[in-house]
Amino acid sequence: MNEIPTKPYLLRSLYEWCVDNGYTPHVAVKVDSKTQVPSEYVKNGEITLNVSPSAVHKLQMGNELIEFSARFAGVARQIAVPVANVYAIYARETGHGMTFDVDAAAKPATQAVAEAEPSAPREVPALPAPANTTPPQPGKPGGGKPKPQLRRVK
Repeated sequence: MNEIPTKPYLLRSLYEWCVDNGYTPHVAVKVDSKTQVPSEYVKNGEITLNVSPSAVHKLQMGNELIEFSARFAGVARQIAVPVANVYAIYARETGHGMTFDVDAAAKPATQAVAEAEPSAPREVPALPAPANTTPPQPGKPGGGKPKPQLRRVK
C-alpha cells in the first residue's frame, strides 16, 4: 500500500495557522514545465506567491496540486503549482514556516510526489520579500530591524 506523503498536509496546516493568526501566508515554488504561473514574475527559476484569502480566489490545496486564481498587475490569472515544487511556506510578517526539499521534483511525477517529504533541519537563507512590500525605513516603526529569518517548525 502506498502511503500519502505528509507534505500536502503540512502545507494545509501551516496555511491555516497563518490565516488563523492574521498572518499573510506565502509559498515559495521552484518553477518548471508543470508549474502554471505568470512567467514574467519568475526570477531564477523560482516564484513566491501570496496565497492569503484576500489575494486569491477559489484556493484548492490538494495532495498533488495547489490551484487558485489571482490578479497580477490587475489581470486575473489561473495558477497551478505541483505540491512537489513547493520548497517553503511561511508567514510574511514573522518568517515562521517550513522548508522542503524539492530535488525530487526532477524525478518522474509519481516518484516525486511520493518522495517529497520535509527535509532535515538546516540553515535556510531569508526568502526574498514579495514584490508588493517596501523595506523598513530607519526612524520609522520597525525601521532598521533585520527581516526575520525563515524558521523550521517541528
